[in-house]
Amino acid sequence: MDIRQLQFFVAIVRHGSFTRAAERLRVAQPAVSMAMKRLEEELDLVLFNRQERKVSLTAEGEIFLRHAEKILEEVTSTEAEMEELRGLAKGEVRVGIPPMMSAYFFPQIIRDFSSRYPELHLSVSGEGASKIQKMILDGELDMGVIAGASFPDTLELRRFLREEVIVCVPKNHPLAEMECLPLQEFARHPLIFYKEGYYLRELVFDVMRGVGLNPAIRFETNLYTLVKSLIRKGMGISVFLRMVVEEDDDLKAIPLDPPLYLDLQIAWKKYGYLSRANRAFVDFLLEQRARVHQPAGSCPVRLVPAD
Repeated sequence: MDIRQLQFFVAIVRHGSFTRAAERLRVAQPAVSMAMKRLEEELDLVLFNRQERKVSLTAEGEIFLRHAEKILEEVTSTEAEMEELRGLAKGEVRVGIPPMMSAYFFPQIIRDFSSRYPELHLSVSGEGASKIQKMILDGELDMGVIAGASFPDTLELRRFLREEVIVCVPKNHPLAEMECLPLQEFARHPLIFYKEGYYLRELVFDVMRGVGLNPAIRFETNLYTLVKSLIRKGMGISVFLRMVVEEDDDLKAIPLDPPLYLDLQIAWKKYGYLSRANRAFVDFLLEQRARVHQPAGSCPVRLVPAD
């Protein structure tokens, strides 16, 4: 058994087929099949159910997968740490950032980080928060920006930003004169929303369902620039983080009543090896919290007497 066999095995499981695993690994598909055949012969076990159209694991394969992932993670961590000790690597940070944040908060962070650490290479992937979380756990990203109410125990988290969630309407919309907007009023209008897996959708939908509201979705997209364009054309209204519409003169940002905020976390795999480059990025990001504008909603806070 060798590391390459383990890499092939895990790739097949993650991508659901020998062919897709070979494409991702950039090797010939027969080489992958042959490596798996030799692995099963060495173990004297059948790891895959090959009768099904989609590759699945046998019970023995499920057990072997847990060990293979641990071994590969240890190999990756060891190689990274030894490389740093030898001083051969300049360092790389693989971070996942949701598209909205990558456009309105992180450009300055990335520029300033690169100025301070010009020797480090920063690689950014733009995905939804739930996909980023999975990629971190699968080892495809070193860390990423996620949001939500609950997280798995396998992640280490640091909050770096609390941003207000606002309703966005055109300046000529009937709601534009309102100082704040109750959720019940928001739910009565045609809504343009993000698809499942995006943090704003999950947050707002959870709050609305909690008070018995069933929003009418007119259009769904993960392209926040398209959401803005459709709002301008009067197709519906939506929600954004306040920073996203602050500089749009033709759009009006209306706080929700009660105000709603989103906590953004930088996350990485707990108990995994965090390289010097990654630690530098986390420290730098948390360092910037003091200078970030944290708006307080314009809706008054209403005190509810205790029973």
